[in-house]
Amino acid sequence: MAYPRSLVGKTVLVIGGNGAIGAATGRLFAEAGATVLITHTPGEQSAARADAVLSSFANPERHARYAADITESIALGSLASTIEQKFGRLDVLVNAAGFTKPIPHRDLDALTDELIDEIFKVNWRSQFAAIRAFAPLLKKSGDGLVVSISSIAAFTGIGSNIAYCAAKAGIDVMTKALARVLAPEVRVLAISPGVVDTQFVPGRGSDFNEKVAASTPLGRIGEVDDIAAAILASATLLGFSTGHIIQVDGGRAL
Repeated sequence: MAYPRSLVGKTVLVIGGNGAIGAATGRLFAEAGATVLITHTPGEQSAARADAVLSSFANPERHARYAADITESIALGSLASTIEQKFGRLDVLVNAAGFTKPIPHRDLDALTDELIDEIFKVNWRSQFAAIRAFAPLLKKSGDGLVVSISSIAAFTGIGSNIAYCAAKAGIDVMTKALARVLAPEVRVLAISPGVVDTQFVPGRGSDFNEKVAASTPLGRIGEVDDIAAAILASATLLGFSTGHIIQVDGGRAL
């Protein structure tokens, strides 16, 4: 098998392609020659952001966006049918959507049942539901790939809140379990970032980033392209890897 694998003629779906990591991932796959599809939440503002993301891709006319409530399995199933009818294939699924809210771990009362349910719904259940919906198309390709976004919070227990840490630990377990049952037609991997320079966690400013950078072995926090490059490598260079969680954290978890 020749490496790097070509992505020309491949179709890639980035769930959460409006987000910082999702958009960066889409750009790299587009530059590599793939047709990139992104999802965004329903609404005019989200649609406008998605259009802006697509316009930044190489050959933007080749790509497409779809509004979808990823917490609704029916919506994901409908999207799978649309993609099959329009593109005839899906080769890579990237689960890049997520949600969190900073809650001090010691403040048990602030982590309400409602917030716990919302965090698991968006960060775990939706990722599983997306894989379930698109597994037939990925299997049909014969060389399918799922890449989910985890976090070193899954095993350090240090993150924006305890429920978020637990949901990401669930992603790691899901990755291993699905890698077994979807093989050999589909590989399943997870990328596990440390702190990344985005607005994903509300309230984190430059002082937080500087503090984390100073205590990270590689001397900086992650950039979105660091994570996107690891996702791309999963498709182009790691053809004999499945069921693994790949840390992209600058040594933060050491």
